[in-house]
Amino acid sequence: MNQNRAAIRYAKATLDFAVEKKAADAVEKDMREIAATISENPALQNMLESPIIKSEVKRNSLLEIFKGASEITKGLLETLIGNKRIAMLQEVAYKYIILHEKLKGEEVAYVTTAVPLTSDLEKKILETVTKATGNKITLENKIDESIIGGFVLRVGDTQYDASIANKLNGLKREFTNSL
Repeated sequence: MNQNRAAIRYAKATLDFAVEKKAADAVEKDMREIAATISENPALQNMLESPIIKSEVKRNSLLEIFKGASEITKGLLETLIGNKRIAMLQEVAYKYIILHEKLKGEEVAYVTTAVPLTSDLEKKILETVTKATGNKITLENKIDESIIGGFVLRVGDTQYDASIANKLNGLKREFTNSL
């Protein structure tokens, strides 16, 4: 099974249980902490992915790192370890956050540009994305000079890449395939 689909299933099951126990916001807070901690610590991600490190060591490490987490979050950690899927913990956390935001009728639109957005352009993007999704949207602008120009817009699992770098890569692929 595709890792992405499995992560969505774990996230959805966790969200359903958290909603039932009226703890969805607390679990979202935990998921944000988990996602941030793993992304800031490549050594932690490497440990989670390592087939050499025993599940018990991973379990004890995660329960110590996230000892303030809710019981639902700890249950998710136990389930992922038991099913030998702990390497996808960060992906499950991201999917949970997306699903919970959709449930609340909120979404975050990530716009990556080569230069910061002007306030006028930010308003136009916000209006367009709000109309398209029908949800309350929060806009987050990331700066990445490697895209050269244009933008990359990501809302939930949908991404629209209108960057110059993407167009140049497409031309390069076309050119090399035609030789």
